[in-house]
Amino acid sequence: MKKEKEIKSPLVQQIIAVMFLRLLINTCRRFVYPFAPALSRGLDVPLAAITSIIATSQMTSLLGLFSGPLADRIGYRFMMRTGLALLAVGMLLCGLLPTYWPVFIGLVVASFGKTVFDPAIQAFIGRNVPFARRGRVIGAVETAWAGSTLIGIPALGLIIEHVGLNNSFFILAFLGAIGWIFISRVIPPDEQNIDSKKERISLLASLKQLLQIRPAAGMLAFGFWISIANDSLFVVYGAWFEQDFLVSLVTLGFSTVAIGAAELIGESLTAIFSDRLGLKRAVIFGLCLAICAYLLLPFIGRTLPLAMAGMFCVFLAFEFTIVSSFTLCTELMPKARATMMSGFYATAGVGRMIGVLIGGFLWHTGGITAVAWTSAGFTSIGLLSLLWGLHGWQRQNPEEELSKFQ
Repeated sequence: MKKEKEIKSPLVQQIIAVMFLRLLINTCRRFVYPFAPALSRGLDVPLAAITSIIATSQMTSLLGLFSGPLADRIGYRFMMRTGLALLAVGMLLCGLLPTYWPVFIGLVVASFGKTVFDPAIQAFIGRNVPFARRGRVIGAVETAWAGSTLIGIPALGLIIEHVGLNNSFFILAFLGAIGWIFISRVIPPDEQNIDSKKERISLLASLKQLLQIRPAAGMLAFGFWISIANDSLFVVYGAWFEQDFLVSLVTLGFSTVAIGAAELIGESLTAIFSDRLGLKRAVIFGLCLAICAYLLLPFIGRTLPLAMAGMFCVFLAFEFTIVSSFTLCTELMPKARATMMSGFYATAGVGRMIGVLIGGFLWHTGGITAVAWTSAGFTSIGLLSLLWGLHGWQRQNPEEELSKFQ
């Protein structure tokens, strides 16, 4: 019993540390959305110039196709520290040169830090946490995504109000630097985390496997389609609320908090139930709930409270599904976990960009019904992609893994 505690205690400390660092790095990625008007005023540029920063930041997920294989070869801790270093450097650049193009570059560099950081974290968990308990751990770590909306962004708003936007960049840079130092104290050296040179797969071979290995290819397609579905709704729901219910900015802001709460509950449900249900069943169950929520949204959303309840259900089901799928992804390519996760993030990022582009078109064409039902259709394609990819899939050597942690 004592030996089991000695094995688990350092890992628990590492997971808690990772949660706080994810909260910081997610806040730095997401704060641009609600504070876009403040940024446009502070930099004296049109709002469209700030949305260009957001779009370019999303495109950094494509570069993760290369950072993931590097993490599998060089080491997870090294890439985590690289991500935090990019965050610190990007925010420092924003603070030192508070004009549009330096801030543009700084925010994109900081966003790339998240692209580098996230696959390394997921791969680290996949390597060190037994599969039977992995959904619980990843679900807990992913609460940092909702936490950035519910805690990080409001806290940053108070900081900006008291010390100004420019000084806030310096504070974020300082926190990133502290995280860069701290993570080397908590996460063990890379030699303990990565496979031996004999077992490593070349970078090009790792990328090819994303398409050649059926479960991996199916999961990439799944992430692509469900991301199109979710972001096409997310980008127009504000216009829906304003047009149909004449909501104020305060009410619209409250709806964002409701979405953050739905994300938090979805992540918490993943931590509690996904391992018990079985990860494949959990993802399928979440997809079916999401499809139903999309289909029912136009019928439910006749009044503002019911429309907000419908959006809450959509985002709860989506978050439960996507976080459960993260856990599943960590086991599809055991010798290239970071490669698999970065590939998943990259294809999902492309899906989000496409969703933003077609969401507006669908809204102008057929209103919320066209958006919601199209989202249900895309999610159904995602379900079929998942079933195709995981048909006949079995984990590699589960007995060997369990023996290492018992």
